Parts: sequence; structure tokens; C-alpha cells
Amino acid sequence: MLKRISALVVAGLTAMSVAACGSGSGGSGGTSGGGDSITMGFSQVGAESGWRTANTKSVQDSAKNAGVTLKFSDAQQKQENQIKAIRSYIQQKVDIIAFSPVVESGWETVLKEAKDAKIPVILTDRAVDSPDTSLYKTFLGSDFVEEGKKAGQWLVEEYKDATDPVNIVELQGTTGSAPANDRKAGFAEVIGAESKFKVVASQTGDFTRAKGKEVMEAFLKSNPDIDVLYAHNDDMGLGAIEAIEGAGKVPGKDIKIITVDAVKDGMQALADGKINFIVECSPLLGPQLMDLAKKVLKGEQVPPRVVTEETTFTQEQAKQVLSTRQY
Repeated sequence: MLKRISALVVAGLTAMSVAACGSGSGGSGGTSGGGDSITMGFSQVGAESGWRTANTKSVQDSAKNAGVTLKFSDAQQKQENQIKAIRSYIQQKVDIIAFSPVVESGWETVLKEAKDAKIPVILTDRAVDSPDTSLYKTFLGSDFVEEGKKAGQWLVEEYKDATDPVNIVELQGTTGSAPANDRKAGFAEVIGAESKFKVVASQTGDFTRAKGKEVMEAFLKSNPDIDVLYAHNDDMGLGAIEAIEGAGKVPGKDIKIITVDAVKDGMQALADGKINFIVECSPLLGPQLMDLAKKVLKGEQVPPRVVTEETTFTQEQAKQVLSTRQY
């Protein structure tokens, strides 16, 4: 089934929970909606992939359209850079802070500093593992475990009649990040029900095309009989395709490839038959983020978890929608 619900529609769904909130949800600037301006400090993971670039553009464009003043910081995939950026936003007394955490752990201290300054925080795209959920107002993003499960379900169906072992290599995302942890866990849960599926190698490719190629080259040297590649994002999968072709094999045939994201380059490779299946993860979170920020600063209650709704793509489905992809 090919179904997409735009980010704007999903944002509208979040408006269903607008009960009045208790005290202290506004930032230090005291913004209460209406005609008041909002200043948001936003710390981005980096620019490691086509997905991330599209996500950044969505946030920047949506802030402009919503009349939000955006203070933007690129963490270059380093947690210490994000912590510095958040502390800078606290010092600047922004109205609200949003960020996509590089990794899941190690945020309690700086988030407590934001809370003490009465500056609300929204997590976007990635979660943190702190048990104190009062440190942030909501988490907006995809269900990464479900994405991993979708990848595994396609694999199980594709090899339902196979009797021989199916050798799988896995290109993980950035070590310690929520999407890497969860996409691995969801995939493992599904394929673990059948003993014929063997993950013979699993290593991080840092979500980048260059690292995906490098690690896949190593996989091919140490594992001559690879049947399937599961890459946690399109960019690593695209890098792996270069390695597979360099080894004289045919991607999509000699080695089946599953990826996550559905950026335009990945969708083109899917349409060309070099990738076999893509699980969508939409980067267009900007409209929802601005909508949630305004609600939080008005003192409205927002859901603690806002999940974006996404689909999956086969080769034929990719061909149908490729010309209309926004990213």
C-alpha cells in the first residue's frame, strides 16, 4: 500500500490535544502566542546525509514561514558541540530550544539547565534515554523500531521459500544514536524468529556514503557469500552499492539491498533496481515543529510523543512517485 500523509496534515492531527496546561510551560522570554515573536534555538546533528540536509531545510523554511526567528547550529555529529549550543541558547534567553540529539545518553545536566531557566525543549527526529521526561515537552519523530521491523518483514517475505541460510550484513547508523539502536532492534526482532537468517557482520557506517562504501568493502573481503545488505539509511546503502559494483557484483541481484529514508538518490537507485526495498523516514518535520513550539509557548498541552506517519517503497512504487519527491 502506498500512502503518504503530509507533514502539514499530521501537524493538524496534533491539534486534537489542546487541553490547558498547568504552570511554567513558557520560555524565559514569556512568549504567549498571539502577535508576539518567537525565538527558537535549534541544534542540528550535522549534514551527514541527504536526509539531514532536507531536514535542515524543512526546519529553516518552516521557521521563516511561521515568523519564528531561528538561531541555528550544526553540531558536526559531536555531542559536545550540541551541549555548547544549547548552553549558548540558554544564555541568549531564547523562547524555546529544539534539537536532534547526536546520541541518546548524556543530556540530563544541560536539559536540567534549560528547565531551570524555564526554557522548554522539544526533541526532533531522535530521542534521549533520560528517565526524567519532564526535561522536555515532546519528542517529534519517526518510530525507528517500527522502521526496522518493516525492513525485516520485507526480508522474511522475500525469502519465505528459501531453505538455505540467508547471510546478512548490516550497516548501522552512528553508534549510540536512537535510529541506529532502534532500527537494529526492530530488524533483529523480526528476523530472529527464523534461524535461516544470519547476520554475519554488523558495523557502523556513521550514516555517511563514504563510510558505507568503506565498511561494505571490508564486509565483501571477509564474507564472500553475502545475500542481503541492510543499511540503516540510504546514503550508506548508496556507498555500499559502489563497493559491490567495485567487487564485480550486481547490487539488487547478487546482493539484495534494504535501506531506510527514501531520499531522492535512494529512490532513484530503487527505481533502477540497485536497491530492492526502502522504508520511508520523512525529514520534513519543520511544519510540525513550529506548530508544536507555538502550542507549548501558549501553555497548551501537547502529546509527549508525536509520531510521523510513513510508508515503504518497492521498485515499481518508487518509479511512480520519484518525479514528485520533495527531497
